[in-house]
Amino acid sequence: MQSGLMELVTVRQPKTRRQRRVKPRRVPRYHVILWNDEAHTYDYVVHMLRSLFGQTTEMAFRTARTVDHTGKAICLTTTLEHAELKRDQIHAFGPDVLVDACRGSMWATIEPAE
Repeated sequence: MQSGLMELVTVRQPKTRRQRRVKPRRVPRYHVILWNDEAHTYDYVVHMLRSLFGQTTEMAFRTARTVDHTGKAICLTTTLEHAELKRDQIHAFGPDVLVDACRGSMWATIEPAE
């Protein structure tokens, strides 16, 4: 070796079993689906979507129109626990006070997002 120079040696450590297996797992996602009925007004649906999902008035109106025209709309895609919470909040939102024949909240389900 020459004076003042050092030789650098890189030593690679073998990967441990734990290091080799670490892969991020994808958390399954679920859709919260709002179903159409004839017992709730657009005003009710817009108010509910704004209150429960934080949608803007314009976004909530578009969702309400989708529910009305296609029979259903996806309100949110999230984890299973959060989807269950939002579905339950829709079911507990109460009847539409603008419709005398309204007996309760709208209906929602959750489905896996594939």
